[in-house]
Amino acid sequence: MALIANLLILLVALLHLYFLVLEMFLWDKPKGMKVFGLTPEKAAITKVMAANQGLYNGFLSAGLLWGLYQGEAGFDVKVFFLLCVLIAGLYGAMTVGKKILYVQALPAAVALVLLCLTVI
Repeated sequence: MALIANLLILLVALLHLYFLVLEMFLWDKPKGMKVFGLTPEKAAITKVMAANQGLYNGFLSAGLLWGLYQGEAGFDVKVFFLLCVLIAGLYGAMTVGKKILYVQALPAAVALVLLCLTVI
């Protein structure tokens, strides 16, 4: 169970690294505009905001990777950062679009449940 939980946590961390790349470097490029449904004008206006958002996704990824690096001792770190991802995903689903619920919140929730089952 611990291996599956850690693999899912790794997946969540890699997703957030991907979000970092999309938001910080590809926001106003064809790939980023397609993913986020942006026009070139909207991408140009929101580029700095998106880069800031991407940086935060990088911090979430770094925290999850840090928790994984610590092994069993990183349990609390993993729980904290998974909760951060889950809350951000729920908020994003309510304010931006329901797709975020499935792309961000659901993987974090499943990883959190599996992680908690490792201590039972």
